[in-house]
Amino acid sequence: MFAVSLGDDGAELRPLEPWQAEEFLAHLERGREFIGRHVGLPDRVQDLESARAFLREYALKAVDDTARLYGIWAEAKLVGGVIFRTMDVPRGNAEAGCWLEPSAAGKGLVTRAVRVLIDWAVEERGIHRVEWVVSSVNEPSIAVARRLGMTRDGVLRESYPYRGVRADMEIWSVLAPEWRARR
Repeated sequence: MFAVSLGDDGAELRPLEPWQAEEFLAHLERGREFIGRHVGLPDRVQDLESARAFLREYALKAVDDTARLYGIWAEAKLVGGVIFRTMDVPRGNAEAGCWLEPSAAGKGLVTRAVRVLIDWAVEERGIHRVEWVVSSVNEPSIAVARRLGMTRDGVLRESYPYRGVRADMEIWSVLAPEWRARR
């Protein structure tokens, strides 16, 4: 199986596929409350069938070249993921996202993993603009956008209904020329 090293600590970025549904579900169970504070994934994936369906959905989107999903492994355990929720290759736009279970937070794993994703998208797929859409109260995710050198494009006020509350969503982005200049 292919894996991309995320640094000297042994963390790896790997494809996350339907055959890994049990491991994916166990990971979400470990982080359900923490992940669910800002990300709807734990609400969507409740059991093995829904875990398999979610992974299958992204496998099919990868076949169609419209999205990608990768897991972050640390110490041989799935601890998070990074995603291109959308990827419009003809237009050169993609939206990246992430999640982590609490044991993996604060170690720079998401920043390192998203760097790999953006490098691939810009250099291999010709993506011109990568967006990062984040709740205005999700400070760790906003910090990732900053570390990646993204620019805050604006705020969509109360645009995202989540668990009965309308959240402001910030749009951050980096353009291919900016990305290349910062490397």
